[in-house]
Amino acid sequence: MELITPGLGLIFWMTLVFLALLFLLKKFAWLPILKMLKDREDAITDALSSADKAKEEMKQMQFSNEQLLAEAKNDRDSILNEARKIKEKIIEEARVKASEEAGNIMASALENIRNEKMAALTELKNEVGDLSLDIATKILQRELSDPKKQEEFALQLLKEIKLN
Repeated sequence: MELITPGLGLIFWMTLVFLALLFLLKKFAWLPILKMLKDREDAITDALSSADKAKEEMKQMQFSNEQLLAEAKNDRDSILNEARKIKEKIIEEARVKASEEAGNIMASALENIRNEKMAALTELKNEVGDLSLDIATKILQRELSDPKKQEEFALQLLKEIKLN
């Protein structure tokens, strides 16, 4: 029965050993464990606050990225519009220049045609004049070989001179 009803000395020593064990556990186990738990709690709190900061920074970055994207789109649109205007201007300038050159070429061609026409007409007139003189010379030589015909021809010329 001694096991069921322990003695006072046993209770004293068990209590003393239990308290010593509690003291040792508190000093070497619980305090470090509690300190580690506190450190871990602080680390988790810091991590959560860092995550919240990162989340806010991500929102700011997303907003900033959206602004940069909008600005880039606006810049792209303005550059494209400016490029279209420049293209249209270059096309218009080329069209005007081509039109002017075509006009110049046409004017030059017309001038050349006129000059060639005048040269051809002058040459034709000279040829006709030369042929006319040759024909007249041959006719006159034939007609004037007879003195009677010479006299008739002279009278005819005088009549024509008086008429004109």
